[in-house]
Amino acid sequence: MNRIIPPGSTIGILGGGQLGRMLALAAANMGYRIHVFAPEDELPAGDVAAEVTRAAYTDLAALDRFAASIDVATFEFENIETAAVRHLAGLVPVRPGAASLEVSQDRLEEKRFIEGVGGRPAPYFAVDSRADLDAGIAALGLPAVLKTRRFGYDGKGQARLASVADADAAWAALGGQPAVLEAWLHYDHEFSIITARGVEGDTAVYPAPDNRHKQGVLASSHVPAPEVIAAQVPAATALALRVAEALDYVGVLTLEFFACADGPRFNEMAPRVHNSGHWTIEGTRASQFENHIRAICGLPLGSTDLTAPDIVMKNLLGEDVHDWSSILADPRAHLHLYGKGAVKPGRKMGHVTWLSPLA
Repeated sequence: MNRIIPPGSTIGILGGGQLGRMLALAAANMGYRIHVFAPEDELPAGDVAAEVTRAAYTDLAALDRFAASIDVATFEFENIETAAVRHLAGLVPVRPGAASLEVSQDRLEEKRFIEGVGGRPAPYFAVDSRADLDAGIAALGLPAVLKTRRFGYDGKGQARLASVADADAAWAALGGQPAVLEAWLHYDHEFSIITARGVEGDTAVYPAPDNRHKQGVLASSHVPAPEVIAAQVPAATALALRVAEALDYVGVLTLEFFACADGPRFNEMAPRVHNSGHWTIEGTRASQFENHIRAICGLPLGSTDLTAPDIVMKNLLGEDVHDWSSILADPRAHLHLYGKGAVKPGRKMGHVTWLSPLA
């Protein structure tokens, strides 16, 4: 299969959300066409794509037609059936491959994988029954967090336990699904390592942002990060590069970390472009979206150098989207709206990035 996909080719994106939208915009600037494949009626990525296929990821006939129309495929979120990705990979290059999905879709397997390449997740305990939860509490102590093994994101699919009395409610809240109990870590900050890896194994790493959350959802990212994070970036970056190599990864890969007193602790992995990297659109010479397109098309990776000394990205959640007028009045602000219809509390409707004046 071709390793270099030249401009003028068509890139297929599995998933039609805002990450796909920003990938499509970056690809268009480089002369590529985009074909989006997703089942939803509302597709922010579809609004800026040359072609859209609305079908279930399990529809193999639709995937066959999709493959015939594209030159390379990628995905913009990780909750896609790996069987569909493997089927597509038999017809057209898929970058990154299904192996990264198989690891990231299961929190237990993800933690075991990270330990296998020398990383340190929070202490954890596999929970497949209510009795397992009691055993996990006894082993790890409290407070702790119970998380579903699969399909959790943005604070969904998890429940915090402050005391033993919370166990029944936490187990019920997760619907009795297979889960992982994680010890509650004491940490100063959260940060992420975003790296791009090309088809020949070349890599580019972005400056680590200081990520601040509200109710389990990313609220803002700040660059540069404070010294407490900067001191832990080398070890975290080394782990991210080992993960990428172990998976023979192609594209942008994100690892989230807690900055703890004893060094970085791995939190989660995302085999895709990431919310904590949205600031790179204006804040670096080549954004995470551009570098993902470069990587999957076999092109040289772009520079991750900063374009400003201080950068802040804020998510526009729910009603925040209505602040667009005041944001546009700020000459330092760069507004991105995702074209979503219904405004719901906590829903990511857009983001805004502020750049300080260049030094």
